[in-house]
Amino acid sequence: MTTQPSSVMDHLFLNETADSRSSYRRALNAAHNVILDQFARLPGAFSGREANWIASRIEHLDICPEAGTDIEAVLEQAGKTVVRHSVAVHHPACAAHLHCPPLIPSLAAEALISSMNQSMDSWDQSPAATLLEQRMIRWLCGLFRYGGQADGVFTSGGTQSNFMALLLARDHFSMTRLDWNVQKNGLPPQADRLRILCSEAAHFTIRQAAALLGLGQEAVVSVKTDANHRMSLKDLDRQLADMEGRGLIPFALVGTAGTTDFGSIDPLPELAARAGHRGLWFHVDAAYGGALALSDRYSHRLAGMDHADSIAVDFHKLFYQPISCGAFLTKESAPFDRIKLNADYLNPEEEESQDTPNLVDKSIQTTRRFDALKLFISLRTLGRNGFSRMIENTLETAREAARLMTEDPRLEVINPSPELNAVVFRYLPRSAGEGVSDSEWQDQLNRRIRHSLLSEGKAVIAQTKVDGATCLKLTLLNPRTTPEDIQSILEEVKLAGFRLEKTKGECFEHVPLFGTAGHHAEFL
Repeated sequence: MTTQPSSVMDHLFLNETADSRSSYRRALNAAHNVILDQFARLPGAFSGREANWIASRIEHLDICPEAGTDIEAVLEQAGKTVVRHSVAVHHPACAAHLHCPPLIPSLAAEALISSMNQSMDSWDQSPAATLLEQRMIRWLCGLFRYGGQADGVFTSGGTQSNFMALLLARDHFSMTRLDWNVQKNGLPPQADRLRILCSEAAHFTIRQAAALLGLGQEAVVSVKTDANHRMSLKDLDRQLADMEGRGLIPFALVGTAGTTDFGSIDPLPELAARAGHRGLWFHVDAAYGGALALSDRYSHRLAGMDHADSIAVDFHKLFYQPISCGAFLTKESAPFDRIKLNADYLNPEEEESQDTPNLVDKSIQTTRRFDALKLFISLRTLGRNGFSRMIENTLETAREAARLMTEDPRLEVINPSPELNAVVFRYLPRSAGEGVSDSEWQDQLNRRIRHSLLSEGKAVIAQTKVDGATCLKLTLLNPRTTPEDIQSILEEVKLAGFRLEKTKGECFEHVPLFGTAGHHAEFL
């Protein structure tokens, strides 16, 4: 088998040659033009094109032609087909999910990360990157007031971090309390009695993790929430007493610092005390609210989190990093030994005596991106004060949004004093529906309002349920969103509601979920 001389391929790979550098600049400049022309200047939060329309354009693409196509032409077509019809996360009216606009310094870092392509599993694949991630983990542990024995690893986000927390909690409890090595022997004989406690507002990945860990979703005990959507300590105590009476074995307690719908923060000091008293692993899911640690005015809301055995924090939310970027932190490093395995070709045992840092020892991933770099560059560029101002601004905007809703007779705000920057509300119709109950009529209207705004490209807002009722939600992560933007979104909500009410329900049978015309024709 013969291979072509490397010079023939120089322009395809980043390297020291002039052809490579020229090809790289050309490709990146073309990509920049697409981003600036087809994405950054999108006039709305979404084009409004229906799924079938976008799919038809994508289906016509020749995925792998026999002969290659010029990079500028390929990128231009991708811009028109994909980029134009993506959600504009930077737009002030894009306020549905925990989906942030990424910082420009982090976008620059992404170019470095992808170009270097370091793999964060072994030292010989990522030498300087490994040391920087370790340095970032030490800084993060300090930010959350952990001591010198703390440790951690970067993850893809809260889902992975929560899974790792319950994995380590299960294995640590089994070894220390049941004298059972799960890594070698599988689940302990008592597995069907093991229980995890979290609030009914906790992230769904707690149940998902329990299922993946072989414990089953029934192993998760949901604790009721109080009027502020925080875990009820009274119900927690009741549940713990009930478990004791039934011979069940609680091993982990999960507190949430920022629930998905309301941004509520559980009473962390009290949870830590109960976990400590009963020997439970205390995990705090701070994927959403962990960024408050950078705030001058609101960091106190995370009091008690330093007593957690582990913490999940996401950086692709209120740290404004591109997806994906998160971290899993532990108060002590020893629990990571429960998942450690050696492979001769990756992290051989003899390297341990040489203190060679192979981060695969602490991760459930093997190949892993150097995501620590983008957070590092962003923190260095903005400083703590810059992040603090951005975060605090979004919380103030959320309070103003709640005030505007409170004063409007056509809107009902569900959390009038938002703890973070999520505001849940409901449109109140002027008239009754025909052939349906008032509650069903309100649910139908609120569902269709959301779809109407999306199909017209006017706003991207979320839908959720509170006590069985369909509600709308603004997740105000974008520091550029102003009270005037909020007022405009709410006016669009009311206008859509009024139009839908005039049809007396006929629209629910005839109007598609997504429009066909879109809102900004010049971008279609």
